[in-house]
Amino acid sequence: MKYLEQILQMWEKDSKIDNTSLDESSRQSPVLHAKYLPLLAEAKIALRRAHAEQKVLLKQKWLYYNGKMNKEQIEAHGWDFDPFEGLRVLKGEMDYYYDADTDIQASEQKIDQWKITVETLTEIVDNIKWRHQTIGNMIKWRMFEAGG
Repeated sequence: MKYLEQILQMWEKDSKIDNTSLDESSRQSPVLHAKYLPLLAEAKIALRRAHAEQKVLLKQKWLYYNGKMNKEQIEAHGWDFDPFEGLRVLKGEMDYYYDADTDIQASEQKIDQWKITVETLTEIVDNIKWRHQTIGNMIKWRMFEAGG
């Protein structure tokens, strides 16, 4: 997913703490938080939207596989008129068709990608929240090394 790759590239650059300028690195924490928090909110919204879209798709596929769509509706979606290719399918075998449906798989993949993006951004924001602690530990270590 291009969006996730861009976020990871940004974070690779933004996550670095300048050893020679810890005060400036500390001042950057709110800036970084303000940068990544809206991205997290957007990803959460996109995930919810993907879930809603999948619910609509699953209803349409249920209608399709159960023969409750007319020819015009099937044509509008660009789906085959006989999803079972002439086979007689039992009710208990329907899950195989749902699981193998490329539209449903694509929808699930989209949801998974947004979940990973949300998880990644949550980790980044959490890291930014504790960045001051890391910088404080670096300062304490320098003081220890200096004998103070």
